[in-house]
Amino acid sequence: MNATLFSNVNVFDGSGAARFPGEVLVRNEHIVAVARGDERLPRDGAELLDGKGATLMPGMVEAHAHLTWPSSVERVIDSMKLPPEEHLLVTAQNARITLDHGFTSAYSAGSLGERFEPALRDMIDAGHLPGPRLRASALEKGAEGVMGVPAGHDPTHDRSIDGLRRYVADMKALGCDTIKFLMSSDEGFAPGGSQVLMYSEEEAQAIGEAARETGIWLACHAQASEAVKRAVRAGFRAIFHCTYADTEALDMLEAKRDELFVAPAPGLLYARCHEAQAFGIGTAEAEKMGAVSGLELMQQVIPQMRKRGIRVLPGGDYGFPYNPIGRNARDLDLFVRLFGFSPAEALAAATGQGGVLMDLPVGVIRAGHFADILLVDGDPTADVTVLQGKSNLAAIMKGGRFHKRPAVTLH
Repeated sequence: MNATLFSNVNVFDGSGAARFPGEVLVRNEHIVAVARGDERLPRDGAELLDGKGATLMPGMVEAHAHLTWPSSVERVIDSMKLPPEEHLLVTAQNARITLDHGFTSAYSAGSLGERFEPALRDMIDAGHLPGPRLRASALEKGAEGVMGVPAGHDPTHDRSIDGLRRYVADMKALGCDTIKFLMSSDEGFAPGGSQVLMYSEEEAQAIGEAARETGIWLACHAQASEAVKRAVRAGFRAIFHCTYADTEALDMLEAKRDELFVAPAPGLLYARCHEAQAFGIGTAEAEKMGAVSGLELMQQVIPQMRKRGIRVLPGGDYGFPYNPIGRNARDLDLFVRLFGFSPAEALAAATGQGGVLMDLPVGVIRAGHFADILLVDGDPTADVTVLQGKSNLAAIMKGGRFHKRPAVTLH
């Protein structure tokens, strides 16, 4: 039986409560005991790890993951269109990089390969590849010419009601956990695109009914307020962006706040506004792509969601050359600086609430949950930016096994 005892640590348990000094015992895949203060847990047969006062916290959840978006902090790739063999290998590399940076779970916001993510998830779950626990998605579905939908693919996507229902069933049979639909277009695709609705009310309702019958989750890209409303009415579980949500849309989101999640993805817009000059995106280009106005709107809308108790989770469309995978923890800082979250609230959104999104026993330090754990050199409850430093992650554990071992243990 594999066992690890984390001692002399300050525990952030994922609930948003203050850190507490204590110990955490892991056996095999799970956390089996948590002690507070001077309480000591059994040491028999366990590898003892002295945390030296570091923070022990749950692994983070990326709520808007694009593992098939090719660019990472290790390798910038200019094209979204790669030969499938190379693309699948890059996707596996990105899964490992995501885990390297403290994200032990990822909820997909769409794939560039129809079977990539179910296959990757299964390889990770079997222990053959390193990566986060993955809720796998199908291709983004919308219209040909929209990023994420390969040229020539969408004409095979039958937009009849029967065709939509068949598509939902086919993706469930393919092994997907979730399907992402483009309920609206986007300013980044075309000027004024955010207000272009991609699915009618009737189509959205048919998708929702088919998903409930089939037992698959629904996610969507929804910029326009009406796109958000259609997604809520149809029973979508994860609604991304929501940049133009009006009061009625916010009311609807609040009424369903125990059933859905919002992942606004500020990381991409922030990168376009402030970090993409080397890639030909200056202020004028960022304005044309709607990044400047979108970020300003998010700073109005997301704080309102927070006050209403709507679950807003970090996850920032990482995988573009100027917004590479591996930089994901920056979203927590954006939640604090731009949206008014406290560091503990941002951490809870990225851990405990993320675990609820995954619908898995992850995201909290609690007996019975998977031992997906980070040992952090620093106090992220005071400064979430410490999570952006890969070297600050002294240890990364997933399912009771070290992906990154600490430098020193007692025995």
